[in-house]
Formats: sequence, structure tokens, C-alpha cells
Amino acid sequence: MTDFSHFFPHPVRLLAPMEGLTDPLMRKILTQIAFDLGRPYDWAVSEFIRVTHYPLPAHAFLKSVPELLTDGKTTSGTPVHIQLLGNNPQTMAESALVAVELGAKAIDLNFGCPAKTVNNHKGGSVLLDEPEILYAIISAVRKAVPAHIPVSAKIRLGYTDTSKMSEIGQAVKQANASWLTIHARTKIDGYKPPAYWEKIEPFTHLGLPIIANGEIWNADHAKRCTEQSATPHLMLGRGAVTRPDLIANIHHGATLDWQGLVPYQLDFLNDDTDNQGGLVGRYKQWLGMLTKGYIEADELWQDIKRLKTKGDIIHALMQSCPSLRH
Repeated sequence: MTDFSHFFPHPVRLLAPMEGLTDPLMRKILTQIAFDLGRPYDWAVSEFIRVTHYPLPAHAFLKSVPELLTDGKTTSGTPVHIQLLGNNPQTMAESALVAVELGAKAIDLNFGCPAKTVNNHKGGSVLLDEPEILYAIISAVRKAVPAHIPVSAKIRLGYTDTSKMSEIGQAVKQANASWLTIHARTKIDGYKPPAYWEKIEPFTHLGLPIIANGEIWNADHAKRCTEQSATPHLMLGRGAVTRPDLIANIHHGATLDWQGLVPYQLDFLNDDTDNQGGLVGRYKQWLGMLTKGYIEADELWQDIKRLKTKGDIIHALMQSCPSLRH
């Protein structure tokens, strides 16, 4: 089996895939901030790309992961791993091969999504109740793509409970997954605090790298998570959206104040996407999350939530930053 230890030369810090949130534009902005603050993400994982009855065509990958056109990296140089979600080993394997032929540097398999619509179609976390299917999917993808391409998995602790943790871990290990990312809650737990970091520890005995995820909002959480989970590797999710400086703060205490964050928000709003109407909605979604990390965002949100045009929103944003007022 290929050795992928070179992906883990130090404790890695990853940007999580968050459906409907970490799209290519958000990945671009968040990875740029991390780079500028001196602690780039080791890699980001794309939002899941759903595989159903047929292998995915090239255009499906290029739409979801346009970074494939730039050597699989964001503009700041952060690699983007492609995540697939589905339940058919053959179509998952064939889709993974298409992605690799387009330049994907790594494939991640989603067995953690708690969304009801996904689970009702036998995708995401519902598969944790059937470890034999996890094994079949991971094994098929591993055999389909070249040996030097990592095939990793992302899971939760279980579907309704944690009773199958051991079986799940063995299925992932025996299928020759390159590493395993664990969101420290079950599907039933959803995103409700707390995350059970200590329940990740048993997986660290599998003999493959384990990445901990879930409820990491600040540097203290990161420290406690690594201690309780017994792994140094972390994937940052919603905490990295509410405080885009989280990765640098964990690493060397760096912070980004509101004035420093405003230019990145302007970059977001000035993106040349074809869907300018959607851009406004996506910015409002981000600003709503930033209210959990910045007092200024909470104050701005009261003004912006009623605005409808990008120009008005940009004006209000600039007014929130004294150095940009005019």
C-alpha cells in the first residue's frame, strides 16, 4: 500500500467541506486570508459532488471545483481535494477516475452528511449503519484510481448512535483508506453542542492518520480537541467561517480585526460570478455567520439584512470601516 505520510509532515489544518457554504468563492477568500496571515491551510475539501446512477461527466467537476483548471489549487496555492457522495461503488469509482483524469490530487468520500434529503436517498451518514457498504465504496474507489492518489473518508461517529464505531473503523481500514476524518457527533446529534472529541480516540489505533472535526471555534477548543481525540490533525468548519483568522490564531496567535477583514469581504462582493443576485444572498449568509465572531458584523447586519442591491451593501460595508469612509 502506498505511503501517504508526506501529506502529514506536521499537524495538518484543513478547511472543511460545508454544503452550500464553502463554494469556490468562499474557498478562495478563506484560503487567501489564511495564507496572508502566515498559516495556509494544508488543503481544503470541496463541497460534496453527488454521484447517482451514472458516472459524473467532466463538466460537473469543473463547475463545482474550478480549481481543477489551476492545478487543483486556489489562487493562494491551497490544494483542493474533491469530495464525492453516493452509494454505488461502481459509479463512485468511475466518477473518481474522471476527477483524477481532470487533475484531482486526492479523492475524499462523504459518509457524514446529516441532511435528510441526502440520507433518504441512501447517501451520507445513513451509510454508517452499513459498514459493509462503506468498505465496498472505499475499496472500489481505491482500486480504480492510481496508487499515488489518496482516497480518504469523512464520517461521523455513527447514524443514530455510536454502537458501530468499531465496525466502521475496521471497514475504513480494511478498504485501504489513506486517512480518515471524523466529525465527533452522530447524525442524530446534528450540529448541536457538544462534540464528543474523546470518542475519536479509539480510531487512532487503526494505524492510519486521523483528522478531528467538529465544534472547534477557537484556539482553546483546538487544544482540547487534540488532547481528547489523541490526534494532532484538525479540520476547521463553521468556526473558520465565523473567524477567518482561526487557523492562524491556533497556530501562532495571529488575529484579524474587522478593519482587516473588510477588504476580503469586498473581494467577495466584487467577484465576477454570472449569478450576481445569488452573490448578494451568499454574502448575507456569510455576514450572518460573522456576527458570531465580530461585534461590528452584528451591527452591520442590522443595516444590511434589508438591503437588496450589491452597491448598497458595499457602501454599508465600507461605512463600517473608518479607514474606508468617504
